[in-house]
Amino acid sequence: MSTDAIVLLKEDHKEIRRLFKAFQEAEEGPASKRGKIVGQILEALTVHTYLENEVMYPEVRKLVPDVEDDVLESYEEHHVADVLCFELFTMDAGDERFNAKTTVLIENVLHHIEEEEQEWFPKVREALGRNRLQEIGQRMLDLRPKAPKTPTAPKALKKSLDAVVA
Repeated sequence: MSTDAIVLLKEDHKEIRRLFKAFQEAEEGPASKRGKIVGQILEALTVHTYLENEVMYPEVRKLVPDVEDDVLESYEEHHVADVLCFELFTMDAGDERFNAKTTVLIENVLHHIEEEEQEWFPKVREALGRNRLQEIGQRMLDLRPKAPKTPTAPKALKKSLDAVVA
C-alpha cells in the first residue's frame, strides 16, 4: 500500500464518489437506506477533511507557497461541507430537505475534489517529490485511527469552530 499523501487522498476521493453514487441511486428509495448511506458519507468526509486540515494542508501551505491561495480556498470549502455535514447529521432522512441538502453537499464536495486533483495536486507533487509526499502520507495514516468519525465529535467541532474564528 502506498503512503504517498496524494495517492491516499485520491483513494479517499474515489470512495467518497462511490458513496455519492450510491446515494443518488437510492434517492427515490426508502429513507432508511438514504440515511444509512449519508451516515457513511458523513463519516468518510469527516475523517478525510480532518486529515487534510491537520496534516496535508499545513504542510503544503508551508512548503509550496505557489498553492497557498488554493489551500486557503480549500479550508473554506471544507468549512461549508462541515456545516452541511453537521446539519445532515442532525436531520432525519425523511425530512423534506434531506435529499436537497445531501445533493448540495455532493455538488460542493465534487467541485472541491476536482479542484484539488486537477489544479493543485499536480503542483504539489512536482514541488514536493515522492519522499516528502510519503512522509506526509505516513503521518496521515498514523493519525487516521484518531480522526473524528462524526461531524459532532469534539475534534470535528473544533475544526469547524477554528474555521469561523481563524
